[in-house]
Amino acid sequence: MTGRADRPLDGGETGLGDGTRVAKDHPRVAAYGEVDELNAVLGLAVLHAPADADLLRSVQNDLFDVGADLCVPAGDGLRVTAAQAERLERAIDHVNERLAPLRSFILPGGSAAAAWLHLARTVCRRAERAVAALAHAEPVNPQVLIYLNRLSDLLFVLARAANADGSADVLWVPGANRPPDAPA
Repeated sequence: MTGRADRPLDGGETGLGDGTRVAKDHPRVAAYGEVDELNAVLGLAVLHAPADADLLRSVQNDLFDVGADLCVPAGDGLRVTAAQAERLERAIDHVNERLAPLRSFILPGGSAAAAWLHLARTVCRRAERAVAALAHAEPVNPQVLIYLNRLSDLLFVLARAANADGSADVLWVPGANRPPDAPA
């Protein structure tokens, strides 16, 4: 079965936003695929964190801008701007104002909302790594990396806020399960 007459329906390639054909495992495709996965996880987080739904939906919209920048080789129609990352920074500051101070590393979890937000944070970090790898090989809008970096921090503080403003965070206890006679 074929798609257009000039190529098979799926020959292991995909089209970028400018029409360029690349392998489906191309770093650019991997980067915007990670961003797409992040967006899907945020969709689930919205279901469990209704208090943050408006903010998370605006982030989902921004992530389409991120994906658009990534699917077109740099220089054509850059969408992500410094203002978008600055908006995230203001949100981080606003949420941080009400959080209990961190006294330890925290384990992902607590409430369902926090767990989904922590999962979104880890997917965001993976997307950030994929974009950084792409940026080593090809031009990438630098605002995309800044945006993803600030977003992962926002997701962390939102997860803490979902855990009763941090008071219900699950704290890491170093060596908690190590037998008392285990070598150090």
